[in-house]
Amino acid sequence: ILLLNRVRMGKQNSKLKPEQLADFRAQTEFTDEEITEWYKGFLKDCPSGQLTVDEFKKIYANFFPYGDASKFAEHVFRTFDVNNDGSIDFREFICALSVTSRGQLDQKLRWAFNMYDLDGNGYITKQEMLEIVTAIYKMVGSVMKMPEDESTPEKRTEKIFRQMDKNSDGKLSLEEFIDGAKSDPSIVRLLQCDPSGATQYA
Repeated sequence: ILLLNRVRMGKQNSKLKPEQLADFRAQTEFTDEEITEWYKGFLKDCPSGQLTVDEFKKIYANFFPYGDASKFAEHVFRTFDVNNDGSIDFREFICALSVTSRGQLDQKLRWAFNMYDLDGNGYITKQEMLEIVTAIYKMVGSVMKMPEDESTPEKRTEKIFRQMDKNSDGKLSLEEFIDGAKSDPSIVRLLQCDPSGATQYA
């Protein structure tokens, strides 16, 4: 997912305490050097040490100049903001970045599930899926040509549910979501904004 992989790295002398570095190393797939570089870049872009939703939207807008990325950025922000305090600190940032860029498939799918599960009740409804898919379509704008059966957010949502909702109850459990994605790579493509099937999620 992460666009934020390309957030520039800072040159300032920002120091992490050894215990912080040990914590981040234990919680992520990054090396000490990578964590230190990410920290410098994070502080350069967010001197307060807190990334706000508006700053987050600006980052996404830079990468999707031909569409409106603001709604999708809000959903990604909500998933990064683990403690729901309205901002992303470096720990939340680096942990989410580790999952989305270096995590195992199961971790990435759980992360994506949490983004699609808007109310956090453990299920993705068609309405929740439609909201995220609509945000993706707005973000990519007219740059991507979609197949006819995915030409609208509604059609794409229906297609995903036809393939994933095994018990036909109109909602997706985490198990259905993960099993569906693993059993059919084309479903993973449907969940992404890249119709050619890139490796990032959402």
